[in-house]
Amino acid sequence: MNLYRNLIVAALVLTFGVVVLGAYVRLSDAGLGCPDWPGCYGKLTPIHAADEIAQAESVQPGGPVSHAKAWKEMVHRYFAGILGLLVLGIFALAWKNRKDATGSPALPAALLALIVFQALLGMWTVTELLKPFIVTSHLIGGMSTLALLAWLWQRECGPSLYGMANVRHLRLWGGLALVVVAIQIVLGGWVSTNYAALACLDFPKCHGEWVPEMAFTPAFTLHRELGMDASGNLLTLKALTAIHWMHRVWAVVVLVFVGYAAFRLVRQPGLSGLGGLLGLLLLVQICLGIANVWLGLPLLVAVMHNAGAALLLLVLVVINFRLFRMR
Repeated sequence: MNLYRNLIVAALVLTFGVVVLGAYVRLSDAGLGCPDWPGCYGKLTPIHAADEIAQAESVQPGGPVSHAKAWKEMVHRYFAGILGLLVLGIFALAWKNRKDATGSPALPAALLALIVFQALLGMWTVTELLKPFIVTSHLIGGMSTLALLAWLWQRECGPSLYGMANVRHLRLWGGLALVVVAIQIVLGGWVSTNYAALACLDFPKCHGEWVPEMAFTPAFTLHRELGMDASGNLLTLKALTAIHWMHRVWAVVVLVFVGYAAFRLVRQPGLSGLGGLLGLLLLVQICLGIANVWLGLPLLVAVMHNAGAALLLLVLVVINFRLFRMR
């Protein structure tokens, strides 16, 4: 079982890396660095596709295809492929040792199914030319993989919770904190995939107003092309503002619920460390979000903001596992 647990830990760490790397690829406009899938112009590496990439660059200088962007995209695919193999190994061992395991192999099976669907979403991201709904779904799938692996990690490798204090009174707040963060991750993904992060260049107001002019219907129409509304017209600033503004408003909800959950957890023996970490991550994440606006979305800060969201989710999954597994 040591191999099984080591695979879970390796997959968890790699998933976090793949999520952050995916954010880097997206934020550096490298999502179409190789305009086919799973290879690059049908080749194994950008080195083998050097002629095709050079021709694409000559036709469209500064476009979506370049040698640097191709490498970014392919490295992300390589790591995602390794992750898929790790999850396959986890499922195989879970099924083989299902009689001796601490839990059902259903969770590893769900992980494997999710990884397969993630691969399809990765393909559709490219073939459907970065449609916001598909790219956001790909982001959600990555975060869901991280959450399921974190739960499995706690189940198989976490500390014994036998004899811990009764924490049923905290389950509601832990669960609510996880839900509001999950919704914020979806909203943040929608901001990113629609390139709406700089729709408001001031903070805390937006265009100098607390409630600016917005167009919600085109903003949150799911089935449409990148940068277009459902009718094929260019997405207006009012629509982009609505996407950005909703992410800001929900950040207040996150601050209230997650902040209160952290406050309650800090006062609970056995969970005070996780509560303190949750509060710290919340504070850092809010500061990074504000910095993205004030500094004009620098790549490093934007990637750190995505990493912060993944860490918040990870910590909340661990907290909820322990809240619901304690007596």
